[in-house]
Amino acid sequence: MLMKELVEVIAKALVDNPDDVVVNERQENDTTVLELHVNEKDMGKVIGRQGRIAKSIRSVVKAAAQKEDKKVFVDIVD
Repeated sequence: MLMKELVEVIAKALVDNPDDVVVNERQENDTTVLELHVNEKDMGKVIGRQGRIAKSIRSVVKAAAQKEDKKVFVDIVD
């Protein structure tokens, strides 16, 4: 599974408006940056209390990326 698809699947499972979930992928040197866009109303669900859910999403993606020997960063934007 591609990292972009992984982030999209996780985010869609968390939010009330899954149709508004968009993941953009861009390269910065040797790092892939995934920008996660969600509906404003769902931002709290993706970030979680004290950023716990966001941190968990990043940990899962980081683990999957390490398996493929890649560097991936997840950026949650509104």
